[in-house]
Amino acid sequence: MKIHEYQAKAILARFGVPVPRGEVVVKKGEAEAAAERLGTPVVVVKAQIHAGGRGKAGGVKVAKSPEEAATLAERMLGMKLVTAQTGPEGRIVRRVLVEEGLDIKRELYLSVLVDRAMGAPMFMASAAGGMEIEQVAKDNPEAILRETIRPETGFQAYHARKLAFGLGLSAELAHAAVPFMHSLYRAFIETDSSLLEINPCVVTGDGRLVALDAKVNFDDNALYRHPEFKDLRDLDEETPLEVEASKYKLNYIKLDGTIACMVNGAGLAMATMDIIKLSGGRPANFLDVGGDASEERVKNAFRILLSDPNVKAVFINVFGGILRCDMLASGIVSAAKELRFKVPVVVRMEGTNVRQGQEILRNSGLNFAVANGMKDGAEKAVALAGGAL
Repeated sequence: MKIHEYQAKAILARFGVPVPRGEVVVKKGEAEAAAERLGTPVVVVKAQIHAGGRGKAGGVKVAKSPEEAATLAERMLGMKLVTAQTGPEGRIVRRVLVEEGLDIKRELYLSVLVDRAMGAPMFMASAAGGMEIEQVAKDNPEAILRETIRPETGFQAYHARKLAFGLGLSAELAHAAVPFMHSLYRAFIETDSSLLEINPCVVTGDGRLVALDAKVNFDDNALYRHPEFKDLRDLDEETPLEVEASKYKLNYIKLDGTIACMVNGAGLAMATMDIIKLSGGRPANFLDVGGDASEERVKNAFRILLSDPNVKAVFINVFGGILRCDMLASGIVSAAKELRFKVPVVVRMEGTNVRQGQEILRNSGLNFAVANGMKDGAEKAVALAGGAL
């Protein structure tokens, strides 16, 4: 789950991380008053969307008066902001952050994320703050510092000092970096984040470390522990089909291919997408209906898959365990009759009651393609979708 910059900064501030003062506005007439309340000679007007690269796209502007802040906010609100991360469709700006300007002497990069190879949190840091870290990693990988934090011992002062001196900070700033990074780590752990990124983290003229920008992603699997985060979700920033799928406990991610996938189990779903690609096609989505899917959930999954206008074929790949093959087949037939879709459907089933499931499909009077194995199913789906791309 992603949240906006201003929300991330509010969370960080609760853990003692220094952030600039700022106010969020959603109406064109509010920015001037917000800038006046901040009372600084310079304010920054920042579009709030769930994507990076806002500055290059015109979503971050400096204003030298409250009147100028109002003008900039008026231009931003309602505009479509297109960045490298939004894709060509862009995002509509519905709120902006008016923030105090700071005397910036240096920009750094700091983040805490899950190192899946080590099974532990990891700090990443770079002196190339303000730049896209992916580009830094590509062009100059040695410029990125990494420090793995063992869960059993947690974050220690020496971790912070090692990173600080690696960034070339003075002894005084290295001393200040210890509580700063410790607060970041606490925020990461206690909010069950999957990513906490400060880019840039700035050194100010008066020798402070401040989180000038902030990005926080929460681990969806831990949200049940944080009911207070429910109101932070902005559905306008999420793909409509993904929002719809979440209502029915479907794990759905939209992709840009033409072959829709319906699978039970995340591992099998990943393998299904791989074999479609290997067969010359492109998956249109990731969709895990879950091991305990009901006939109704299968029907809703079909409806969501077919709401994507790019879909030219559907590949259903299921291993029957808790979700029996006969129950899945009944759901497929019911959905086909109710939704009256014309997109070709390929079904590969194995496991509990597979023969009964195949019989239900064959006797349905509908034109389903029953596959003998994953490879056969993927090849059939690619052919029905128009052939290899």
